[in-house]
Amino acid sequence: MKKTHRKLYDSWKYKSSNMMEFNNPIFQTLLGLVIFYIGLKMFSGGMKSMGKLEHLEYFIHNPYWMFFGAIGCTLLWQSSSLSTTAIIGLVASGALPLPSAIAAVLGANIGTTGTIWLAGIMVSDGMPQGITKQIAIVHTGINSLMAIALLPFCQTIARYVSKF
Repeated sequence: MKKTHRKLYDSWKYKSSNMMEFNNPIFQTLLGLVIFYIGLKMFSGGMKSMGKLEHLEYFIHNPYWMFFGAIGCTLLWQSSSLSTTAIIGLVASGALPLPSAIAAVLGANIGTTGTIWLAGIMVSDGMPQGITKQIAIVHTGINSLMAIALLPFCQTIARYVSKF
């Protein structure tokens, strides 16, 4: 690189940036986290206001149905954070019993593995291959084993947790 071009290169490389510039990645990250947090709080508040859901009694009081429902919902909106926030809001409002909530969180854990499969499909132009496939299988396997091991004990876990 010629010395005349070097000055131009150094001028943009070492440009001093202001923390409050909108194109600053740190500012964008912090702003994104604040907006995400506000959105989750609003969603949780909306879930709390739902109160009792009589028409869903059978579904809500059966941990196994809640487990499969949480898998489906988390697969649909690709966010276990959103699912868990909804679950917390429903438990706080008294609409969802704790054993069903525990089963739903386990289901959300499995549902979130759909994201890695979807990412693998997008990267591989079809079924994931290589390291992407290995990561997806391990992620799905670990979450599934955990859910299979803990799902039968939802009542016991709920009794233990409710002591605190």
